Amino acid sequence: MLKLSSNVRSVSKVEPFVEKLVSRYNLDPNRKCDILVSLTEAVTNAIVHGNCESEDKMVKVRSKKEKDCISVQVSDEGQGFDMNTLPDPTTPERIHECGGRGVFLMKQLCDNLRFYNNGSTVEMSFRIK
Repeated sequence: MLKLSSNVRSVSKVEPFVEKLVSRYNLDPNRKCDILVSLTEAVTNAIVHGNCESEDKMVKVRSKKEKDCISVQVSDEGQGFDMNTLPDPTTPERIHECGGRGVFLMKQLCDNLRFYNNGSTVEMSFRIK
């Protein structure tokens, strides 16, 4: 498990965490990129939107290997959110906006994406060989 303070500088700890996963499970480099981008987005969202960068709040990252996939869970101490209310970043009026693509990217890169605890926990699953 990885525990991070809710400071955007903490995002730098995501890459070494992913490197350990890749090494431990001998993952394909393409999966590494998918996990790294998805996890970086999830941790950033947890810090900025979930915990409102309140450094007394923590973000927890857990991983587990199942027979044909790796699941990574990110939890914050915030109120959560309703994923169904997120605007579509691919619409013509939003396509040029800066930001707002984190959940969209996670959906594209993960094999399965679930939200729990009113949206304060996200679980991303990645199929592996």
